This record gives sequence, C-alpha cells and structure tokens, in this order.
Amino acid sequence: MRKFNYLVLNEWLKLSKKRSFFVPHVLLILLPLLLGYMIKAFSEESFASASEFTAVMLQPTGIGQVIAILAIIGTAGIVSKEYSQGTIKFLLIRARSRMAILASKYVTVLLFALSLTAVAAVAVYLSGAIWFDVGGGEAGIRDILFSLLYGCVYTVVYVTLAFMIGVLTTSTGVTIGITMFALTLDKVVIYRDFYKYFLFPNINLSVYHNNAAPLPGMTLGFSIVMLAVYLIAFLLAGFVVFRRRDVA
Repeated sequence: MRKFNYLVLNEWLKLSKKRSFFVPHVLLILLPLLLGYMIKAFSEESFASASEFTAVMLQPTGIGQVIAILAIIGTAGIVSKEYSQGTIKFLLIRARSRMAILASKYVTVLLFALSLTAVAAVAVYLSGAIWFDVGGGEAGIRDILFSLLYGCVYTVVYVTLAFMIGVLTTSTGVTIGITMFALTLDKVVIYRDFYKYFLFPNINLSVYHNNAAPLPGMTLGFSIVMLAVYLIAFLLAGFVVFRRRDVA
C-alpha cells in the first residue's frame, strides 16, 4: 500500500508541476464570477439566493460540464504522453507492476477531477453570495450536495472514458477529440427503447431530481446500474490492453 501511495504521489507531482495545472482552477474561479455578474445584470430574478445559484450551476448542464471538459483536457495525456515522450519504458523497468502503475495514474486523474470540483463548488457559492442574497430561496444544502453528486458522477464517467481511450490509442489529441465528441452526443435523445442501454441517456442523473426520466421506462436505479457497467467495461479494456501491450 505504501508503494502504491508513492506511485500516486509521484504521478500527482508530475501533473502539478506542469504550467497548465493551475489554469483550469483559475478558470473555474473566474467563470462563476462572470456568469453571476451577467445573470445579475440581465436577469436578476433568476436566482433568489446563493444556494439556488450554486445548486443550478454545479449540475452537468452548467459548470458541472465545464469541470468535466477541463478534467478531460488536463489529464488526457497522463498515459499517452508516456508513449510519445518515450518515458513509458523507464516507467515499466522499475520494480512495479503494470497494474499498479496504471491504477496510480487513474487515481491521479480522479484526484485532479476532485480538485476541480472542490474549487468550482467554493467559487460558485462565493460568487452567488456576491451577486445574490445568501439567505432565501427554496434551495438548500441538500440541493447543493445532490448537484455536486450528479456533477461528480458525470465527470468521473467521462474522465474514465478518456482514460481508456488514452490507453487504447496512446494519442492525447485523439483522446480529447473522441471524448469531446462523446460530450456532444449526451445531448442527443433517440426515442427508441434500445437507446436507454447506451451511455449517453444515463449519464446526467440530475434529470431524475425532478421525478423526470430521459426516456420512458428509465429509472434512477437503472441508470446507476448502466453507468457502473460502462465504468467497469472502460477500466477493464484499459487495464487489459495496458498489461498486454509491447513497449519494446
């Protein structure tokens, strides 16, 4: 366990030393301020409190989607750049299993996404407190926590998809391109029974918050099971390919 923690720490240090590491965090601080100002200026009655502003903005249809995009861009090359820079050979020479090395990279991806989510949550609430009343409104801490949960699920699924594509293609550009294309597809709804088994109608769990469903017959439990199946499939594909790939 200590060796694995060292691998995660090493991966985190490699990621945090990049010049681009703090850029998405800064963007997630400035974006809520800008959005709050624009809403306050042009549609002041849209939100009655900072809690309402936060609960809405953190959902996958708002800044929650921005978090996913920034997490994908920030970590898309965590595996593929090891191949393009030729450092993968040196990484595998060390007395560490391939599974432990790849697992440490995946944990680092999740930690990066979590750091973005935490920064965004604080920034959104403070922005709401600046532009709107702190008290009042119908939304409370429960609504904020649910929005955070929906946003985290949304982000984790997409960064896991990007992680798998990065392992399979060993190309940062292809990884970002395919994952961004997938992000556009989750807005498409095909009203056919078979479509509910696809990833995209299940990924935004926030639709169930108001007792709605993406397609007839779908439930929150069904979507959770489908997302779990996809996550397991993405991880299995990535780990199996990484374990068997020849890097000589």
